[in-house]
Amino acid sequence: MVVPIAIREAVTDDATAIAAVRVESWRASYRGIFPDAYLDGMRIEDSAIMWKRVLSVRSKRASVFVVERDRLIVGFAAGKALEEPRFGIDAELAALYLLPDAQRQGIGTQLVKCVAQFHEAKGATGLLTWVLSEHKAARHFYEQLNAELLIEQSFTWDELELMEVGYGWRDLQALANRCSK
Repeated sequence: MVVPIAIREAVTDDATAIAAVRVESWRASYRGIFPDAYLDGMRIEDSAIMWKRVLSVRSKRASVFVVERDRLIVGFAAGKALEEPRFGIDAELAALYLLPDAQRQGIGTQLVKCVAQFHEAKGATGLLTWVLSEHKAARHFYEQLNAELLIEQSFTWDELELMEVGYGWRDLQALANRCSK
């Protein structure tokens, strides 16, 4: 039986649920990429403080969508307009996380579509996203959505040296159409 989902814009009261999805998703997806001690030390409370701040601002240049299944938040996506375009792209898919049991069901694709349509309505023409180089499943996901590989580079996250790739879409309508297939 397929359980229906509902996608909506996030509200401030969603901060703790978003934080819980982020922490659980990181622990499942980044095990073997990030040190276990780092992942095990992540605290929902710390992430919730940041998300409460983000959601309380309500910027017209940013979007946060949540997906609910059985009235529980099982994933979220966040996007923002870029102050300065990068690689000729003017908006960013800044976060896309799903609980492990919500992955590979088309939910992430629907969240990407929501972010793309939101930013296209605000005048954006493209979307950029960053993925850890070693995260093969995420890379495959974006490649299936016809993302263009723009760059691979090193970066530092909490004193950890990592490699990331930047993917982009230069046509948000084409991306939304691809997400509808």
